[in-house]
Amino acid sequence: MATKRVIVDKDFDKIIVRTHRLARNITMRTKSDGLYVTTPPYTTLTKVMEVVEKFRQSLLEKWSLVKKAPIAPGFNIDAPCFKLSVIEGNYHCFTLKHVEEKTVIMCPSTLDYAEKKNQNLLTNAIIRALKRRAAEYLPPLLNELSDISGLHYNKIKITGSRSRWGSCSAAKSINLSCYLMLLPSHLMEYVLLHELSHTKEMNHGPQFWELLDSVTDGRAQSLRKELRVYSTKLYF
Repeated sequence: MATKRVIVDKDFDKIIVRTHRLARNITMRTKSDGLYVTTPPYTTLTKVMEVVEKFRQSLLEKWSLVKKAPIAPGFNIDAPCFKLSVIEGNYHCFTLKHVEEKTVIMCPSTLDYAEKKNQNLLTNAIIRALKRRAAEYLPPLLNELSDISGLHYNKIKITGSRSRWGSCSAAKSINLSCYLMLLPSHLMEYVLLHELSHTKEMNHGPQFWELLDSVTDGRAQSLRKELRVYSTKLYF
């Protein structure tokens, strides 16, 4: 079973160290949110850092190609069902404005966008806007798809989950991630129909896929494959 340790680092922000019983050597991979290291069992952190220091420069060059750009004026989300822009102006604090179906985050002109606390504030503002829009958009859509498909649920909850698009309990309570708002509309509908199908079939056996095929015009597997391209980390 893998274990995980996180080291704060001046260059990578964080180094995520995972120990895995099947690992034979220390391996390293750069991702947008830091450096990921996999080690064999009983590898000390001192040994990990020795290896990181040996390859630090080349790893930093790779990381520069994949790390996230800071959220700053000019940042936009232009998904079919969620639109957002970050602008700068003569403001004393962060201000959110909803113009028709678009959210605008207005920032003080003196803001240092490189500071982590300001990036956290901007990220949280975007998540709040996502949740607000999801709460307006998803429940009516779920009701419509429920009526069309004849698959009925009891409750709906909008969450900030980044580990799954949605879930359905045995009590027919459906949870939907606000990050669904970043998907193309046909994939958003697929996720909702997927969860509605779980109100009758709680597993992913043949009967579940037959049911999901029946409400997606036989496209359940192709839509599932298409969804795998997308991630809740698509924009930030």
